[in-house]
Amino acid sequence: MTDQIAYQEYIQRRYNAFCKTVIRCAALDKILKLKRQWERQVSLDYLMNEKFVQFAASEPDEEYPFTVCGQTVLLCNAALADAISVLPEQTREEILRYYFLRQPQRVIGACIGRSRSTAGRHIQLALQRLREEMGVSRYEYVF
Repeated sequence: MTDQIAYQEYIQRRYNAFCKTVIRCAALDKILKLKRQWERQVSLDYLMNEKFVQFAASEPDEEYPFTVCGQTVLLCNAALADAISVLPEQTREEILRYYFLRQPQRVIGACIGRSRSTAGRHIQLALQRLREEMGVSRYEYVF
């Protein structure tokens, strides 16, 4: 065996040892991460036995519809439904498109023939007017 072949075998063994070390460290890291995750998880049985934990909100007793552009949206909040019904038709359409249909302001602006920033300002003013109608402070969430 020549020195060159012996050196190549030596390099190959070192590389293999390095790869094994990297794989072992990655596996240990993953095991520790999973162990920490399992320690943070709470058992479903424990949650079921606790009286104060509620998994889902109760079903609304009444639904309040409002119709805009031929589409009907059902709301659970009577005050919100009343406040929306007071708004002008275009403003209700903008609220429907933005909050319920999740359309971007650019699309809403194109529908009303205005720019994106104008549509955004209309939505902002409509939200402010809804807060005033409902008697909600500025920092409370309306929708």
